[in-house]
Amino acid sequence: MPCITLPDGSQRSFAQPVTVAEVAQSIGAGLARAALAGKVDGHLVDTSHLIFSDAELSIITDKDEDGLEIIRHSTAHLLAYAVKELFPEAQVTIGPVIENGFYYDFSYARPFTPDDLAALEKRMAELAKRDVPVTRKELPRDEAVAYFKSIGEHYKAEIIESIPVEQGVSLYTQGDFTDLCRGPHVPSTGKLKVFKLMSVAGAYWRGDQRNAMLQRIYGTAWAKKEDLDAYLHRLEEAEKRDHRKLAKQLNLFHMQDDAPGMVFWHPNGWAIWQVVEHYMRVKFREYGYQEVRTPTMMDRTLWEKSGHWENYHDNMFTTHSEARDFAVKPMNCPGHVQIFNYGLRSYRELPLRLAEFGSCHRNEPSGSLHGLMRVRGFTQDDAHVFCTERQIESEVADFIVMLQKVYADFGFNDVLVKLSTRPEKRVGSDETWDKAEAALAAALRQNNLEYELQAGEGAFYGPKIEFSLKDTLGRVWQCGTIQLDFNLPVRLGAEYVDEDNTRKAPVMLHRAILGSLERFMGILIEHHAGAFPLWLSPVQMAVVNISQAQNGYATQVAETLRAAGFRVHLDLRNEKITYKIREYSLQKLPYQLIVGDKEMAADLVSVRTRKGEDLGQMSMEVLLQHLQLELQAGSTV
Repeated sequence: MPCITLPDGSQRSFAQPVTVAEVAQSIGAGLARAALAGKVDGHLVDTSHLIFSDAELSIITDKDEDGLEIIRHSTAHLLAYAVKELFPEAQVTIGPVIENGFYYDFSYARPFTPDDLAALEKRMAELAKRDVPVTRKELPRDEAVAYFKSIGEHYKAEIIESIPVEQGVSLYTQGDFTDLCRGPHVPSTGKLKVFKLMSVAGAYWRGDQRNAMLQRIYGTAWAKKEDLDAYLHRLEEAEKRDHRKLAKQLNLFHMQDDAPGMVFWHPNGWAIWQVVEHYMRVKFREYGYQEVRTPTMMDRTLWEKSGHWENYHDNMFTTHSEARDFAVKPMNCPGHVQIFNYGLRSYRELPLRLAEFGSCHRNEPSGSLHGLMRVRGFTQDDAHVFCTERQIESEVADFIVMLQKVYADFGFNDVLVKLSTRPEKRVGSDETWDKAEAALAAALRQNNLEYELQAGEGAFYGPKIEFSLKDTLGRVWQCGTIQLDFNLPVRLGAEYVDEDNTRKAPVMLHRAILGSLERFMGILIEHHAGAFPLWLSPVQMAVVNISQAQNGYATQVAETLRAAGFRVHLDLRNEKITYKIREYSLQKLPYQLIVGDKEMAADLVSVRTRKGEDLGQMSMEVLLQHLQLELQAGSTV
């Protein structure tokens, strides 16, 4: 007689084994209709799952995160069902859940077209409307292999053949379509109501280019139509904000095949870069960092001592000269240890905070490169803090304060925190890792920060705290990090003389706030849709004349603004004023300052914003006050 404990602590007893669906029905008809799956003693199961003994049970609905994942997984199978109905000769392979949706790979003789996707989506809706039951059964491995071979599904048979023979496999059937899956799935296709097929792309079988090319159909699925509409709106906005398109429109940068994953910065883009770098340089000084510069390329022996050659060699660019192997640095930490090691250090010098806008290179796969978001050559706002164990928590706390201030100044106030612990491939003893992980967790508690644990996601030399920010579209970008390292200072012979006159290895904190400046620039471009706040805009205003009669006065206005520190473009072209206004609106300049005969006669300028607002005529004194107030509101710099 199983006794079922529910999330609220209440219990229900049953005279015989009971399914998840039956427990839901005993609670209420509404919950029974909403049930998608169950979680029995922490394990997700179908609503048809039979419970024989006492257990803890949660009923999963579309309001749960697990419920949405089940909807997406089941919708992938619904897509495969529709493909087999419309294209019986297609073979199905795999169809996992991904962020915001799913995909399914198919082998078919010809490419799927947009018309095919429309037809498939229509058939999926029909199958969902039929409310076809989804049932589960288990088979011995070899019997399952024979079944899929008998129906011509050779990819499925190959997948199952890779499973140990002693393991059974589970199959899910809806109508006349059966698929291999561990599940769980929704109880019937009627639970799948909100979905859309998005695109089709090529994909190699098992991700190996030596294998056959398949067709990957991407889709998205949601619990509610308004969620789908919001997602499609975000995609539309993201398309408008694509930093690669805006870079071309605003003349910020470009990339080309001669330097894959490297950036050619144009004057406008480099102007923003310099503002960002100057801002961070001011923050370095404010928080007690000393700026340094280390070599871009160093001998292999140093990278072997640091552990990078063994653990990171595949991602490093290497070269050979005069019987010596060198590596272009993928990160700055070994170089900073060399500066620490130059001369004998005392505990009185700690904490020692060394910062560098370090130029790094990593041999990223060409297929993963994506504008500024994934590059091979990048610059980090990198710093390393050498300190004692007693100083760890205070240094981490100070870093968190600095990070939150920086993000707020750039317009990011929603920050997510994650603690990443030891990976499988690492250096150092378990005892050292225990101490490092405990220290970071303590620092987070001291700062009252909620965090998510990411087991196994730390760097090979130490655990880390990751800071991710949300942009205006709600997208999450991991940028900041602080990593606690007891290992590298020891490996590279870093020591200081402690109060008791003994030599000890310092603790090393690896930290960055923006991370890759290239990537952060990409995030900024998309976050602001290219319409940067005044303090960040590469060109803050254009001074434009109505006719050549105002050339001298317009030049005088521009020089006054430049003398006050503003980035100004002077446009004396013999073009219509409406043409100029439209051009600078498209370039998203914060202000257009228009001078005609009336303005020149009264020592005024007419002020327009990029939104088309006419702020009227202002004297230079009033204009400068207005601009300074806006700068102060936008940033402390």
